[in-house]
Amino acid sequence: VQLQASGGGLVQAGGSLRLSCVASGSTNSINTSEWYRQAPGKQRELVATIGRGSNSNYADSVKGRFTISRDNAKNTVYLQMTSLKPEDTAVYRCAAEGIHYNDEGSPVAYRLWGQGTLVTVSS
Repeated sequence: VQLQASGGGLVQAGGSLRLSCVASGSTNSINTSEWYRQAPGKQRELVATIGRGSNSNYADSVKGRFTISRDNAKNTVYLQMTSLKPEDTAVYRCAAEGIHYNDEGSPVAYRLWGQGTLVTVSS
């Protein structure tokens, strides 16, 4: 599985952006998709997750403003970000967790990362 993230950019406070993360390869093996972010000088933060059943979870800092969703037909996970704040400025990365089976038929858990996309929110 490979992940390709896009959609970052410069936006004014109060604005919106939508990030996309396209998966390729054995996408049926993905169980959970995630968005993380890391601001300069800060630790990486888990922003949102979405499972196979589209159950989602959010960091308290983005609840009510961000929405994670998935389009299985397009193998894409989205992060719709609204009411953006300067403190949302960070490099955002998508990740996927899943299980694939090796040549012996044994399950192997994995987590893969997409490249980062920079979101800059100006005040």
